[in-house]
Amino acid sequence: MARIVGGLGIPHNPNFPELVSREGKGCETAESYARAADALSIWRPDLLLIFTTDHLNTFFFENLPLLAIGVGDEFAGPNDEAPMVKRCSVPSHPAMGCHLYAHLVDAGFDLAPIQEFEVDHSVMVPLHFLGQGTPVIPIFVSTHQSIRPSARRCFMLGECIRAAIESFAASLRVVVVGSGSFSFDVHGPLSPVGRAAGVPDPAWMQRVRKLLELGAVDQLINEATPERFRRAGNVSGELLNWIAMLGGIGKAKLDWVRSEPQFGNCYAAWSPQ
Repeated sequence: MARIVGGLGIPHNPNFPELVSREGKGCETAESYARAADALSIWRPDLLLIFTTDHLNTFFFENLPLLAIGVGDEFAGPNDEAPMVKRCSVPSHPAMGCHLYAHLVDAGFDLAPIQEFEVDHSVMVPLHFLGQGTPVIPIFVSTHQSIRPSARRCFMLGECIRAAIESFAASLRVVVVGSGSFSFDVHGPLSPVGRAAGVPDPAWMQRVRKLLELGAVDQLINEATPERFRRAGNVSGELLNWIAMLGGIGKAKLDWVRSEPQFGNCYAAWSPQ
């Protein structure tokens, strides 16, 4: 039987690989990703399931699913600009992908299955730091548009995925990953004048961290509203990827959490109790 052996929450800023290359392994970003990679080495996953958000590189306005899942043998990336990240192919797990898709549709989640596709920095930057070679299934959540799935729905999606994984016959160790930031605005109305990006609502990032530390997931779901996302920046809805991951790990123990207030994000790891 397959089972979830850990959960990670990480950001995916496309400039982070270049930042780490410039500032070295002792910088805050490098140390946070290294700690996440260490957690993976302990969990020894056979499969990574990444809740992620496409930045209009895999999908576009003429075909923009609210939820989608990769069900192919492999995928390539990045298909956008991510300095220092080499383009490569990533193995996937079509049997598990198809199993998840069938289970989720049966449970009332209308996902789009995608077989031949590429991914952008939201998947490839985490893999750049976490290491490559482990099969990956991406699950796309449309978090950047004004109409998003609700926080409660994303949590339920994670719960349903956990049940589907546990019903898979083969023995697999699975780690679920939530990819994204909490307060960030890129080329938007809340970005600082003269700068491409900024953190409009640092208090929200600190609030999310506090709720994660307390294990107050239901409170986090209640507070992760469209209005809060509007004040936190145009990519702040990526928190929904973390909330889906929290649904996937169930009653897990928070091992550690680190924040980067200057980037409006956090890193965290959970182990099953």
